[in-house]
Amino acid sequence: MTEAEFRAWMGDEGRRCLVMGVLNVTPDSFSDGGRFFDAGAAREAAERMCQEGAEIIDIGGESTRPGAGRVDVAEQIRRIMPVFKAIGGRVGAVLSVDTTRAAVAEAALDAGASIVNDISAGRDDGEMLGVVGKRGAGLVLMHMQGEPATMQTNPQYENVVEDVTRFLEQRMEAALAAGVNLERILLDPGIGFGKTLQHNLELLRQLRRLRALGRPVVVGTSRKGFIGQLTGEREPSRRMMGTAASVAWSVINGAAVVRVHDVGEMVQVVRVVQAIQMGRVDP
Repeated sequence: MTEAEFRAWMGDEGRRCLVMGVLNVTPDSFSDGGRFFDAGAAREAAERMCQEGAEIIDIGGESTRPGAGRVDVAEQIRRIMPVFKAIGGRVGAVLSVDTTRAAVAEAALDAGASIVNDISAGRDDGEMLGVVGKRGAGLVLMHMQGEPATMQTNPQYENVVEDVTRFLEQRMEAALAAGVNLERILLDPGIGFGKTLQHNLELLRQLRRLRALGRPVVVGTSRKGFIGQLTGEREPSRRMMGTAASVAWSVINGAAVVRVHDVGEMVQVVRVVQAIQMGRVDP
């Protein structure tokens, strides 16, 4: 997918579901920490994801797993820049940077990123929304209760679907006020980010409520702990079938982007589900 194709897709409110491949340039991510810490390994992984059908590759230099500590701006940039330089213009996918820091986002945008994926929805850094607006980048606004280090410590909501929907609506308004183009905004309910098993299930069950906000919805369930709770599988890399079930459900219920580790397998899930939905196979 090219940048022009991505912009056209955004303008159509994401009617076809895209697959976003996860590329963590970290030593401690919950599922693949350390595997792609080397720029060469990261480049090979990005190329493989594109061959398997990823339309977006999301690159991050800070783990956001439950209990993770923060990584400063300089270290994030040190981790991700060699990867952006290695794959920029060399892979057939739109590049996204997974960060909450405006300086990291700017460095990534300079190096070829088209999307900023901010798990804090622009709250961690007061300059983030302005940077995204000024650069005309895509922006993923995600809901998270608390921060990664503490988010799974007894999360509570009055009504998780209503609370998350209201939060995302407010952050969308803040982004628009900062100059972000409405057609560049995507929304993510933050599965596993400050949610219990029941909260995650309820958000997925009522996913169409978020779609009613009028922007493409990003869903990231890949290999997450709630799947392990449901299946009894403690090893994240062995949660592929549970992930596939959650991806299929998300696509059926309006997800516009699914963020996954197992790109090839989840591309197959998405293609089959959408072919059934539309009664045809798009070229």
